[in-house]
Amino acid sequence: MLASTERILELTTQNQFSEAFPVLNQLRTDLTEESYLELLTQMKQNGYKLFALYREQSIIAVAGISLQVNFYNKKYVFVYDLITDAAHRSQGYGYRLLSYIDEWAKSNGAKFVALESGIQRIDAHRFYEEKLNYDKWCYSFRKPL
Repeated sequence: MLASTERILELTTQNQFSEAFPVLNQLRTDLTEESYLELLTQMKQNGYKLFALYREQSIIAVAGISLQVNFYNKKYVFVYDLITDAAHRSQGYGYRLLSYIDEWAKSNGAKFVALESGIQRIDAHRFYEEKLNYDKWCYSFRKPL
């Protein structure tokens, strides 16, 4: 449950996107604010949505998602980005934000929430499996071109 000073919002304005950058940049360290905003514009055209958990007036955590459809998941939400500000980790913010995404997914007819996590992120894997009941069910591969 959100504390009275917390709220979760879908970010929709340029100012909100810029405000979220310092937190998102802790996960996507290769991005500049300029490249982030440029890519975000393109991603939004493909259904990408960015949500933020605010405490007081500050963004504490962000989640970037999209509603997808495919043969094996049917209708589902894919979480592309999830990060809690380093100064606020292990305080339940990521849990609350992903729980909100679960409810958003259900209300939009999704059957699953899916995400990928780097092989080296053992603590994140434990969080997804033990705290949020995610199943580790496949490997994801990519090939540089």
